[in-house]
Amino acid sequence: MPQSWSVTGRQFLRRGAFLRPGNPFQSLKPVLWTQPLTPWQLQCIQELSSHRLQRMPVQYILGEWDFQGLSLKMAPPVFIPRPETEELVEWVLEEVAQRPRVIGTQGGPLILEVGCGSGAISLSLLSHLPQSQVIAVDKGEAAICLTRENAQRLRLQDRIRIIPLDVTLEGSWAHLLPWGPVDLVVSNPPYVFSQDIEQLAPEIRSYEDPAALDGGEEGMDIIAHILALAPRLLKDSGSVFLEVDPRHPELVGSWLRSRPDLSLDLVAVRKDFCGR
Repeated sequence: MPQSWSVTGRQFLRRGAFLRPGNPFQSLKPVLWTQPLTPWQLQCIQELSSHRLQRMPVQYILGEWDFQGLSLKMAPPVFIPRPETEELVEWVLEEVAQRPRVIGTQGGPLILEVGCGSGAISLSLLSHLPQSQVIAVDKGEAAICLTRENAQRLRLQDRIRIIPLDVTLEGSWAHLLPWGPVDLVVSNPPYVFSQDIEQLAPEIRSYEDPAALDGGEEGMDIIAHILALAPRLLKDSGSVFLEVDPRHPELVGSWLRSRPDLSLDLVAVRKDFCGR
């Protein structure tokens, strides 16, 4: 087979029926549609297919996934970034573009991401905002290691400070004071209501870290900690961006009204492309 037409089993899965809507072979060169696979390619596809039959997410099978145009390494049990979260990034970018004189007055904005996971949000913001700096925190060792590896792969490691931190611990905010104050706090926190966890797909329940999903009885456990932490670290002109459940805007608004000491207001709510 000519080298320019070669395709590995992993590439076949990435380009083929497992991933693409419509015609499953639309991204393969026409000559490959009838080209027989080599024994090695066939074995590779069989092994990868076996993982998929065990309901392993495609992102973990491939070991990588795209987010905001960046190719990120993926590894279980670190939370897999969803397409909806790309919209959160775009909203943050809009905010920065609309308020350039307020956000990042000494160059680009300083951004804090709580629960960085694979680093998808932090690294995409860094790639879109060349003058920005990011502080990324997560309590999971696997997430910290994966964010660090992805930052190095994308050569963004010099602009991101990655800190292992559990924001639910008393006084955790004090560990971040030396690096602040920040312009923006961004997070896709665990926000699934505990009673809804069992309704999640097997791919999610069996492979992804439950701590990155379960937000407690009302999905507010980590959200409340982030909101309580924010005023201590934000500049006066700062903002908080969160991805939440459709039921949360009302709950967040009520919670903020019960905490006037935080001086935080719910300013805007947006639905994602799924209408949630």
